[in-house]
Amino acid sequence: MKVTGYRSLVTSHDWGRPVGDVNGVVASGITDVPVLILETDAGIDGIGLGQHGDIARVFGAVEGQDPRAAPALYDSMLSHVFKSGHAGQTYGAVAAIDMALWDLKAKMAEEPLWRTLGAADRFVRGYASGLCHGLDDDAFGDLYARFAERGFTAVKIKGGRDIARDIRRLKQVRGIFGANSSAPALMLDVNESWNCKQAIRHLAEIEAAGIDLTWIEEPVRRWDAHGLAAVSRGARCAVATGENLTGLEQFAPLLDAHAVDVVQAGSVWGITHFQRVAIAAHVRDLPVSPVGYDGNPIAHAAAAVPNMIGIEVQDLNWPAGLDIDQEIVDGGIVLGDRPGLGIVVDEARIARDRAGNGWMSSGGPHRRPREAGLRLVPDAGAIR
Repeated sequence: MKVTGYRSLVTSHDWGRPVGDVNGVVASGITDVPVLILETDAGIDGIGLGQHGDIARVFGAVEGQDPRAAPALYDSMLSHVFKSGHAGQTYGAVAAIDMALWDLKAKMAEEPLWRTLGAADRFVRGYASGLCHGLDDDAFGDLYARFAERGFTAVKIKGGRDIARDIRRLKQVRGIFGANSSAPALMLDVNESWNCKQAIRHLAEIEAAGIDLTWIEEPVRRWDAHGLAAVSRGARCAVATGENLTGLEQFAPLLDAHAVDVVQAGSVWGITHFQRVAIAAHVRDLPVSPVGYDGNPIAHAAAAVPNMIGIEVQDLNWPAGLDIDQEIVDGGIVLGDRPGLGIVVDEARIARDRAGNGWMSSGGPHRRPREAGLRLVPDAGAIR
């Protein structure tokens, strides 16, 4: 079997609620989900999810190649673009192709990807994470009550703007998930909105409020090894980061500085990237946790690594036109037996029903506010 071409399309995910974080919120609750379909001369398609706008620059590295060589082809793609670098959309294209190659590899073996990767168990433990910053208190409670009904005992909320609100909401979810565990795991994600001193001060306030926080996620900028290490030393909770880092070379300074306690990997960066990050973490006796994405494709890889602490589960529904062989129950993901990633794409439905995008809009979660990290008090704006 050889890779011969690709098709690229975009479906949408209707979350049924506003979604976002401290940097911005998509009020419509409708976001784009890019889908890559990798074609072969055997008539079997491989599926990859995630932004891949730079695919034309990367595809030459895999065209005519056997998809069973997925890890080697990952390295070939990185080599293919090494002069100009592989960050941003380029790495997104590498990742989407990589995901599709692994999908093909498992389909050729006529087994689900979790089997191909060597997992012994189809269950992947997870934690609830609702991209909830834009919800009022009632909607916030209703959302996490639905997650609790699926058996979750761990939960992450979005915060970072108002510490009093964060404390109130952490106590609220502690009560909700207390129905499933006497000590539910509580995580707070502030999406790089604090500086180092703010992080240490705010975490002390959370501790003083009687909240046993499991981890603080991205308290300062993703590359700030010194600041992340200082936060880790200054707080009882773990520091989790890594979802926006692309390639082991970006993790190395943080690992060397003991700046990360829970090593995260973005699901949008592919299967091979996650595997290598997990191994780098395992060598240092650190847990790894994949950040969530539509359809939870990295759950297959997460099932096969020895140091996986839990995968982020962001929603209980799938994007339009994607039939995904998974069940979200018992506080995690049960992977199915459909070959590959277990994703079937209904291209006709996507063409008919696709809604508009809001995730990448000018006020959305991907745009860092000018005042991020510059606030002295909550909602006071920037120093001028």
